[in-house]
This record gives sequence, structure tokens and C-alpha cells, in this order.
Amino acid sequence: MSTHASHPEIVKRLKRAEGHLRSIVAMLEEGRDCLAIAQQMQAVEGAIASAKKTLVHDHLDHCLDRAVRDPSHSPDDTIREFKELTKYL
Repeated sequence: MSTHASHPEIVKRLKRAEGHLRSIVAMLEEGRDCLAIAQQMQAVEGAIASAKKTLVHDHLDHCLDRAVRDPSHSPDDTIREFKELTKYL
């Protein structure tokens, strides 16, 4: 399994989201204001969505591009993989 150049940045974003998520749990346990909690939840959603978008685009740019040029990879498999991947956009 190879690591793409974007993976370290994705890991950094997800770890940041993980920290925010932990703080949201603490905020709920402490009975903090719902507006502040909702704002933090929005930030976590945004961070995860951004990480997912980066991952999907990276896969399109590298893995599928390589598959199209690889004679051992069938066009049907490439199309099937692309269709599966678009579910996450």
C-alpha cells in the first residue's frame, strides 16, 4: 500500500477534527451552551468533509489515472471504481 503526498495533510486534518470532537463531548458533559456546541460540530463536519474531498480528488488524480494507463487493469474495472468513488463526492 502506497502513501500519497496528500495523506499526511489528511491525517493532520482528521487529528484536528478528532481533538475538536473530544472538546464537543466535554462541552456536552459540562452542560455548555448549545450554540457553541453546534458551532464546534459544524467545524468538525467541515474538517472531515475537506479531508474526504482531498482524499477522493487525490484518488482520482493518481489511482484512477494510473489504472487507465495500466494495460492489466480493464476499462470496465476502472469505470466501476470511478462510479463507486463518485458516491463519496
